Amino acid sequence: MSVLPILTWPDPRLTETCAPISEITPEIEVLAADMLATMYAAPGRGLAGPQVGAILRIFVMDIGWKDGKPDPLICINPMFQEIGEERASGPEGCLSTPGINVEVCRARQVQMVWTGLDGARYVQSFDGFGAICAQHEMDHLDGVVTFDHLGAEDRAALIADYEAR
Repeated sequence: MSVLPILTWPDPRLTETCAPISEITPEIEVLAADMLATMYAAPGRGLAGPQVGAILRIFVMDIGWKDGKPDPLICINPMFQEIGEERASGPEGCLSTPGINVEVCRARQVQMVWTGLDGARYVQSFDGFGAICAQHEMDHLDGVVTFDHLGAEDRAALIADYEAR
């Protein structure tokens, strides 16, 4: 396993819509292992393909590892089956915009379906931080960064602050 460089905003690859993965090849297996190693080294709780330059519909997440309850997920071609109506706002950080937190409103509960490395289809409901993390990573697969959740004025101010760092 290798730790990969994490792309930072404004790298244009972070705004691309990712391509579906048509088959699980040895290269995809290596990418997934490298993405987990990179996420843990960062240290983060989620990492999407475009953040490491792979414009593919894959992300990894492990919301419990920092609390001593590791549960790594490798999500290939994920989709939301259900998105709850109840919303919550909170600050979100991102490995591709280090040092920046953005207040984002997200669904408190989602149900996601994805393919695992074993080729099996998985369905799981997430709530709380798990739902937020899954939505954040799914945004990356659709070319959406946290700045995109802001109005024009707030976005411009935060980008100016980020670029001044």
